[in-house]
Amino acid sequence: MNDFNSGTQATVLILFTTLVTVTLLMCVMAGPDRDDLTNFYTGYLSLTPLKNGLAIAGDYISAATVLSTTGIIALAGYDGYVLAVSTALSLVLLMFLLAEPLRNAGRFTMGDVLARNMPGRAVRIAACVVTLSATLPFLVVQLSGAGSLLTFILNIPHVAGARTACIVIVGSLMIIYAALGGMRGTALIQMIKIVLLLGTSVVVAALVLNRFDWSPGDVLRAAQHGSGAGPAFLRQGLQLGTSAVDRLDFVGLQITVVLGVACLPHITMRLYSARDVPAVRRSMSWAVGTVTAFCLLVIIIGTGAAALVGSRYITAADPHGRTSVLMLSQVLGGAPASAGATILYAAVAGTVFITLLSSVAGMTLAAASSLAHDLFAHAALRGQAKPRTEMTVAAWTCVAVGTAAIGLSTLVQNWDVGVLTTLAICIGASAVAPALTYSLFWRGFTQTGLLATLYGGAACALLLMVFSKAVSGTPSAVFPNAHFDLFPMQSTGLVSIPFGYLVGWLGSRMDHRRRAADSREYRRLYEESEARLLAAAE
Repeated sequence: MNDFNSGTQATVLILFTTLVTVTLLMCVMAGPDRDDLTNFYTGYLSLTPLKNGLAIAGDYISAATVLSTTGIIALAGYDGYVLAVSTALSLVLLMFLLAEPLRNAGRFTMGDVLARNMPGRAVRIAACVVTLSATLPFLVVQLSGAGSLLTFILNIPHVAGARTACIVIVGSLMIIYAALGGMRGTALIQMIKIVLLLGTSVVVAALVLNRFDWSPGDVLRAAQHGSGAGPAFLRQGLQLGTSAVDRLDFVGLQITVVLGVACLPHITMRLYSARDVPAVRRSMSWAVGTVTAFCLLVIIIGTGAAALVGSRYITAADPHGRTSVLMLSQVLGGAPASAGATILYAAVAGTVFITLLSSVAGMTLAAASSLAHDLFAHAALRGQAKPRTEMTVAAWTCVAVGTAAIGLSTLVQNWDVGVLTTLAICIGASAVAPALTYSLFWRGFTQTGLLATLYGGAACALLLMVFSKAVSGTPSAVFPNAHFDLFPMQSTGLVSIPFGYLVGWLGSRMDHRRRAADSREYRRLYEESEARLLAAAE
């Protein structure tokens, strides 16, 4: 529960209603025709580089980035700073390494890229399975978090029924955005979201610095005191620990973030909406600049939350600090009943709300597109589906994916499901990243290697995560009283990423040997047949 009166809550509710009405209207107006696949999947390639760059940044900056990263900075200091920098570096890596080849190779989904040189049902099915494995955990995390967050924002009693209602409302809006808006509609929502997010973040960061006479040193000193950690606030270890294994875990987590976040299917799908390679290059420049600026603002905001709110009050509201930015806006606005406090809190709360909606809508669209385009149109109908039929299936798969995410989020709303975010990023780094880099840059990559990378990398990440410290064996685990933590880390990247690359290489090499053996056997049989024919002729 927060400290604001009913008038402030009414203002927040009015702002929420206005945002939903405006964005829904824009989605309907921008939505594609019922038989126009290109418009649904790419928005007719009509977005300018600036607009597309803002849309990429909007998809990239999820509610988890806004809330969880800010909370980690507020509670763990240095660990959160490195996470914010790694988040920005991931998009830089995508820009310089994969963006242009992906634009040239892809059409609608990740399956199009992977099936370019290796067409077949098996590749399409594998691409769909990995897409769902990477997007559905993110959806569950953000929807389950939406229940708790909205009850805090709207000052509703934090009971299961209220949280369930909030999850259903956000999930229903998510389905409508994805099904009606398609790529162009969700792009418009992402643009609105990123403009609001940058605007409110600049205001909050400026107010934080103004409190300390624009002295970053004073902010850091106050944050050390407010966090209760003292000088340790600026050293690695508050989030994961300081032992040798914990330090390796920390390094593995950052590598996973750098390789995995930008390779997630709902991010790479946005690249296909650029008109050409120069357009995607300029779009990525705008996206990288926007995300980098936002990450810098998040560092200031998280540090300000530690300095002005304090870790004791932040953890009392949420052990992971996900409400820290909202609590900071309460402190910066002044007295709870003042106009400044009402305006600032309403602006931050509205921005958080639209961030939640846009994030889950983009992920739903990516999952539904893979189901409709890869699984239905190509794996099931072998590319013979009519555009109107595929569009209808895509709309209904948005409903199916959204409904499944709502149901799962409701079931696990009382769990600490933050581990699912780590799982999704690990799958992106261990399966998607190796598959894309091998497919785009290694001519010797074969279908066997591709399937081994996709299934092997994803399975390795999932298996290690189940037996990791993030799931059991520690007070912060999903099951703190259980002890099947055989893997001594909370992130699987140090093992699962090399494994994904290794099995892809081994699968391709074995495939080449098998093909060479088949070729030699064919030549032997052919020579024996020729010899028998010559003998018969004589």
